[in-house]
Amino acid sequence: MNGPILWANLHLLFWLSLIPFVTGWMGENHFAPRPVALYGVVLLMAGIAYFILAQALIRHHGRDSPLAIAIGNDSKGRASLVIYAAAVPMSFASHWLALGLYVLVAMSDRRGVAARASDNGDGTARNWRKTLRIGARPRAAC
Repeated sequence: MNGPILWANLHLLFWLSLIPFVTGWMGENHFAPRPVALYGVVLLMAGIAYFILAQALIRHHGRDSPLAIAIGNDSKGRASLVIYAAAVPMSFASHWLALGLYVLVAMSDRRGVAARASDNGDGTARNWRKTLRIGARPRAAC
């Protein structure tokens, strides 16, 4: 853990903390163009903050780390940023289409499901759990 990672994490948490506010504002105004656009701006900024955090973690842990391997080139993350950036101005022309793009980004992410379900018989998933200590029980003190 280092300073840039902590700042990147705080940056991401800030943008994520705004999601309930803009979601409520969007609902109160019956999906008017401005709240839908602001919702897209918050999603875009959260996506950028996630990208920054992921890059900081990869720099800290190295390109051969399990995290770097799991993230890969993050083409889905980059595509999401492009879709969010396109949907923000689009919300003023058709707020329903912009909302559809936001849903498209959310529904297209299957990385977590694929990672949990991909064992391929070679123990890959089991090794990832061991490396990342997912589901590991605390060891008893000797």
